[in-house]
Amino acid sequence: MDIKKIINSLDLIYYEYDEKKKILIRDNKYSNKFVEREFLKITYHLSKVNIPFEVLKNKTISLEKTKFNIKKYLSQIIDNTKSKNIYLLNDYKIEGAKNIPLFKIKYIDKKIDFTNYDAIIFTSKNGITAIDSINKNWKNLPSYVISEQTAKLVKDLNGRIEFISKRKHGNEFAYELLNLLKNKKVLYLRGKEIVSDLIEILSDVKIQIKDEVIYENCFNEEIKSVEIPKNSKIIFTSPSTIEYFFKVFKWDESYTAISIGKTTAQYFPKNIKPVIAENTSFKSCVNKALELSA
Repeated sequence: MDIKKIINSLDLIYYEYDEKKKILIRDNKYSNKFVEREFLKITYHLSKVNIPFEVLKNKTISLEKTKFNIKKYLSQIIDNTKSKNIYLLNDYKIEGAKNIPLFKIKYIDKKIDFTNYDAIIFTSKNGITAIDSINKNWKNLPSYVISEQTAKLVKDLNGRIEFISKRKHGNEFAYELLNLLKNKKVLYLRGKEIVSDLIEILSDVKIQIKDEVIYENCFNEEIKSVEIPKNSKIIFTSPSTIEYFFKVFKWDESYTAISIGKTTAQYFPKNIKPVIAENTSFKSCVNKALELSA
């Protein structure tokens, strides 16, 4: 029985499957009715296909048939992260990573009439927080989002999720949308700088798409240079983090660069060969760094 295939078919947002340890780990940053529904969906389907599982107090779900001590495993992860030099170049807190906030997000106020559109595209959580601070009416339209992380925020703000990308990369996301957005008027809420060809790809097949810049990524002038030890793992989550990093730091050959995705990976200097995370989420990047540090 292909457990991974079964898990993937559930289209999970709040749980992440660790194939090596055969556990489903819940994102503890969210606690709402959607998390509970997802938990019930997982346990129902596992029971339906006779896959044995164990539920821990923190709602982590073990699929291991043998008596695997998950509590000990999770405790070891926490202990291991304390001694690792893993740097995330923003202010998002994730167990195991230290933060160097290289940028700030500035919202741009826009007057938008959402009644003119049938759908919204989000390729960043920043786009969601920006529009939610400007106009709550975005929630009336179905959202097409690039990742589970983006979907979580839409749901948490009571928005409507219509589609979550399976590919999770800009251009590939655009190709997934071609048939889904046919004959629809589409609004793409984005940052000032974008690195994909999403607009062009959709426009080329006559999809009516309008983009609005509602935030910009600005270098954090208040950032102070810190000493990054040798052999550190440094996580880059956008082309701008690459640009800003070299405004403050010099690259050491012992460092390992981790890129959140394929597009960002294209912006590194030629002498740096980044490792690409399995998923376009900060957590996936940190997990990759921990894996490389083991």
